[in-house]
Amino acid sequence: MKKLLTFTALSTILAAAQVQAAGFHLREQSAAAQGNAYAGATAGAENLSYAYFNAAGITRQKGTNINLGGTYIAPRARAKNISATPGGRGENVDNVVHAAVAPNMAVSHQLNEKAYIALALNVPFGMITKYDEAWVGGQHGVTSKLTTVTATPMIAYKVTDNLSLGAGLAVQYLKARLTSSPRPGAINSSVEGKAVDWGWQASALYEFNDATRIGMSYRSKIMHKLKGKQKVRLVSNGSSVMPDLDIYAHLNMPAMMSFGIYHDINEKWSVMAEYQRVFWSSFRDLHIKDYAGTDRLTKEKWRDTNFYALGASYKIDNQWKWRLGLAYDQAAARLQHRTPRIPDSDRLWYSTGLNYQYNEKLSFDVAYTYIYAHKAHLDTSLTGNGAPRVKADYTNSVQLFGFSLNYKF
Repeated sequence: MKKLLTFTALSTILAAAQVQAAGFHLREQSAAAQGNAYAGATAGAENLSYAYFNAAGITRQKGTNINLGGTYIAPRARAKNISATPGGRGENVDNVVHAAVAPNMAVSHQLNEKAYIALALNVPFGMITKYDEAWVGGQHGVTSKLTTVTATPMIAYKVTDNLSLGAGLAVQYLKARLTSSPRPGAINSSVEGKAVDWGWQASALYEFNDATRIGMSYRSKIMHKLKGKQKVRLVSNGSSVMPDLDIYAHLNMPAMMSFGIYHDINEKWSVMAEYQRVFWSSFRDLHIKDYAGTDRLTKEKWRDTNFYALGASYKIDNQWKWRLGLAYDQAAARLQHRTPRIPDSDRLWYSTGLNYQYNEKLSFDVAYTYIYAHKAHLDTSLTGNGAPRVKADYTNSVQLFGFSLNYKF
């Protein structure tokens, strides 16, 4: 028997990944940009790691370059004051979101005075979240895991001395696993699927002079068509409750539009700013239907989100640069659409970082970010999905530790 599982809301796959970014977008693609809380990321182009945010900026990377980096994401998410109807009060859950590493790398090559090519590997979406199998909200969700890897070949062209244009083809691998407990502590139901699909990006960088530049970038949504299995097992011994079902799902990664500005005030100080719009509103509902005629609908109604950031850098000497940044990130899910999988809330970013120029070819970047998420109240009766009512209060925060190596051949 085949089962049709159509996800038009990506929010059903990942539980509290909102701790580090709205929804489950991972901005952690550049330790240098992280030091400024991603302010000016679309205009910065200070090294090759910025290519993820703006392919046109590759024209500032002469010769052949390589960037290797990663970010250790250490979230802390706690659910307390938990109650269920029926079911009574539940125990607090202290470790909803699990730590993870988001790696990134890029290599670029200058073809001639105007044309440049590059290849970037990134993990732009993903997180692991898990509740206890017996928690009172198990019918709404227990474990959620999403993994993506994106390979993006890029090309950049210097149209004039001031204007550069860039484009890329984003080939993305996605694997998702979603579990719930129809009978908490007794039965576990899981849906797993994977897919490879593609999208595109287009960008521009305009340099008014050596001190000031602006950047613009658009990344298309990627429409995934997952194939996989649905399994129902006993928690006690793992034996099957019913035959496994073949499923397929439609799962979309959102489009994004970014604008950035960078300005050198003098030889020591630089300032930058960033605005990004993430089009989460494409996720309207969760629609599950099988060929036997069963039809279930869960309304999600995420909203488009805004990200604002301001930053500054100070050149201490010829080798050291200090970075600072502050950002505000909107939540995608509001009170009436929060679920235990997505207890989303607005958040503030506080970032700092250092760049060390070892010699003309080799440099390093390190960054630290503390993200404070506003408290989120959950009441599943507002979502209207028919499962038992669960109420809870969430407190979230996260620490990010970024590192990267840059080398010019």
